[in-house]
Amino acid sequence: MSAAPNPVFQKTDQGPRDAGAVDDVRTAKTDVSDGAAPAPGPWARLVGNPRAMLLVAAVLVAIASAAVTGSGAWPAGLTVDVRSPLDDLNRWLVDNRTTHPLFLYFLLHISNTAESSVDGVFSVLESLGFIGVTVAAVLIAWYAGGAGLRRRALRTAATALATFAVIGLLGMWEPAMETLALMVVAVTVSAIVGALLGLAAGLSDRCQRVLRPVFDTMQVLPAFSYLLPFVLLFDIGIPSVFVATVIYAAPPMARLTALGLRGADAAALEASASLGASSWQRLVTARLPLARKQMLLGLNQTIMMCLSMVVLASMIGAGGLGDEIFTALSTVDVGLALPAGIAVVLLAIWLDRTTAAAGEQLEDPAAGRPAKWWVLWPGIVAAVVGGAVLGAVLGRKEWPEAWTVAISQPVNTVVDWIERELGSGVPVLGGTLTWSEGFANWVINPVRDALLATPWWALLLVAGVLALRTGWRAVVTVVLSLAAIGAMGLWDRSLDTLSQVLAALVVTLLLGFAIGILAARVARVERVIRPVLDIMQTMPQFIYLIPVIALFSGGRTAAVAAAVVYALPAVVRITTQGIRQIDPSALEAARSLGAGTGQQLRQVQLPLARPALQLAVNQGVVLVLAIVVIGGMIGGGALGVDVVRGLAKGDLGLGMTAGIAIVCLGLLLDRISQPSAAAKERALV
Repeated sequence: MSAAPNPVFQKTDQGPRDAGAVDDVRTAKTDVSDGAAPAPGPWARLVGNPRAMLLVAAVLVAIASAAVTGSGAWPAGLTVDVRSPLDDLNRWLVDNRTTHPLFLYFLLHISNTAESSVDGVFSVLESLGFIGVTVAAVLIAWYAGGAGLRRRALRTAATALATFAVIGLLGMWEPAMETLALMVVAVTVSAIVGALLGLAAGLSDRCQRVLRPVFDTMQVLPAFSYLLPFVLLFDIGIPSVFVATVIYAAPPMARLTALGLRGADAAALEASASLGASSWQRLVTARLPLARKQMLLGLNQTIMMCLSMVVLASMIGAGGLGDEIFTALSTVDVGLALPAGIAVVLLAIWLDRTTAAAGEQLEDPAAGRPAKWWVLWPGIVAAVVGGAVLGAVLGRKEWPEAWTVAISQPVNTVVDWIERELGSGVPVLGGTLTWSEGFANWVINPVRDALLATPWWALLLVAGVLALRTGWRAVVTVVLSLAAIGAMGLWDRSLDTLSQVLAALVVTLLLGFAIGILAARVARVERVIRPVLDIMQTMPQFIYLIPVIALFSGGRTAAVAAAVVYALPAVVRITTQGIRQIDPSALEAARSLGAGTGQQLRQVQLPLARPALQLAVNQGVVLVLAIVVIGGMIGGGALGVDVVRGLAKGDLGLGMTAGIAIVCLGLLLDRISQPSAAAKERALV
């Protein structure tokens, strides 16, 4: 992807070097050399930064106004009734869903196609039986790993075998097949739509300019916000889930396809053109083959996002494993939720490892395609059919009931023991329930009370000043988003959600920065936590609610804990990568001047890694908001519970307004925390 030259990086004989490294080395020198002039203090740096001074002034005004007024309620005269028109629209849609031309000649075709496709795939999986499905999964994983007796191929095949064996043992075979059928259809359509959009954005600058802000906005929207509009159009069921999943999961495929096409080797394209290849021939023979690695990564991300949405969309009739989890969470039954949760995690690991193995094979020039691949595929098909026939002959189409293991009761026994023994009364430590209550009383509640006590105009002022660093467009977006929340009459509930997001974000950043810095400086730590982060990043959002219920028994602290665990891997990885990409010559120069380990970290590594840290903050904000909203299902309250209640009871006026407020919060937090263009470019170099 072409980009303007970055003036911050200067080409030297030793590779890219950060121009700011000289200043940081000089700072280190002033600390370790006797008699050197002291570096400017924090107050001097603050006075020299007009934006920082403006922010401090805005915060002081907000604090003073909150202390004087003690109430920041949004004026009733500035609210607009949004729920009534939405309720009227919902009634109109219900009344005209079977008669209006919009449904009869357009939406009904999408609905019928989605349902028939999912039903068709599910019928195929049923006809294959558990033996045929397992054989197919194992052989596809084996082929993706390179086939033969290669370690990678055997490892991915073993992962697939273990996945489907454990799913059957847990008694989750039929729900898993329902989820897998919906996944197959959704991933196929998402990949096709994403690839086509990526082609348009990769080959046309105009399309790139049009699609980029759309993808940026879609990336920051919580998954909940995708469900509500399509429930209005398609009602609860598979069509709503299918369309929401496709729209949610297509952007990664589109972005990475466009990135791969724009980053194709110019010399290879020039050579193809010099041989007389047309534009179409260059696309097929040069651009697309060179972009295969990025496209496969996009497919991997699309698969993960499809699985996440399909599980979450159980609230609107997706069925499958998500429905098992949703039912269990509704009754706070960890034992009932855990088998389905394990099945979802195993499916995610299997899909991730299979696509990752295929990507590693593409990266290995010596591997290429498996030898005699034209023979392997007919053999794979024959083996799958043979497995299906064997299951039919033995009368074993479905997983045998005698081969299942019930773990719900033992798990609930363990959960009861945790609540009884570890919930409270632990000497010195107190216990998980004590921590939960203390965190709510001493962190979440004070933040919420402070936000609610601040006048609405002061919060608008502070938010606008915070966004000023990114640009005036961001200021307008932030102010309008916050004003829209107040105008809909959701000011207090939105600030309640915001308090949970801020509390979770602070904990996430403290832990993420600490672990990321340690992993960047100690290679052994990075090797130990890498597989843990890999597994955590493949788990769908819904799954994080299960363990926190066992520990904290629901509530706002449980929602915050789930958000921290979900967002932590991204913050750790971005922090580690940012610190490791620092120019070694800058660090060596500080070391040669006598800077200690702490000085190197404070005065060289952290300043030079600032763009990556800003990007980590931005990603942490977006991910935390996504889980805090879902935490409404387990007692998080505020906007999340409004969305869940609206979806569950068909009160789309309530659910839709809460969803719009969540979207506004997402845009507000993203624009405030978004790095500037220069900082983002530095973080990615």
